[in-house]
Amino acid sequence: MTPDQRDLLVTGLSNGTIVPYLGPGVLADVRSVATGAVIPATSDALILAMNDGRPMAPKLMYEFPRAAMNVELKRGRSAVTRFLTRTYGETEYTRGAVHDWLQALAPRYVVDINRDTQLQDSAASRPHNLIVGVARIGGTPFRYKLYTWTGEAYREVEQLDMALPLLFKPMGTPRPEATYVASDADYVDYITELMGGFAIPPELKAYRQGKRYLLMGLRLNRDTERMVMADIVYSAAQPAGWILLPDPTAKERRFCRKVGLEIIEEDVFEFIGAAQPA
Repeated sequence: MTPDQRDLLVTGLSNGTIVPYLGPGVLADVRSVATGAVIPATSDALILAMNDGRPMAPKLMYEFPRAAMNVELKRGRSAVTRFLTRTYGETEYTRGAVHDWLQALAPRYVVDINRDTQLQDSAASRPHNLIVGVARIGGTPFRYKLYTWTGEAYREVEQLDMALPLLFKPMGTPRPEATYVASDADYVDYITELMGGFAIPPELKAYRQGKRYLLMGLRLNRDTERMVMADIVYSAAQPAGWILLPDPTAKERRFCRKVGLEIIEEDVFEFIGAAQPA
């Protein structure tokens, strides 16, 4: 990456013309305060953590939603919810370098497909909007809940305050209430409504038009994450933005060309000038 390109990206993140889109890789340096273990964020790490450190059958190891579906069928959906809440809501972790870096930039709108609370912690000092993805709920076609952070607590609202920053957690979070999109059944429901336009608030649909994105800490070799991303960045500018992607595969290169993402072959820690995770 040239210095001019880096300056372009940092300036765009700061002024809101470029939206950071955070994947599991941004948490690679985050560790449990109690044990020193890396936070489970990638698909493989989540599966192992959910199964007490033991690998599951090869067909279930393919992707976390598939493994979560297996647990849901055997022990109920609540078992998956309890695991994710214990992992992300009840375990204390160190701060991640990427989140500290973003906090200093104070971007106007952030998409975070992780289920941890570091992004919310970064914004806790100022009022903001929180959009949380939900799945398989009755009585409404909408697949999101909206909250405003008052500086002390989250309050559920019916409409976004567009004067405030926007935090979008499509796969859920333990706060203010434990809500997750995790299993295959969750994703089928969520992606269906996302494609139908019912998983993005109308105010956000208008705001996101013409934005560009910087994908950070995300691989694009899984159909589920690609489908979610493609619909969340719908109506982006063309080209749609950039992705920090070391050693891209041929499949990732083809997909990035298709959706208009320029590949920058370095990882997020190199981009922000932080030490590589051990």
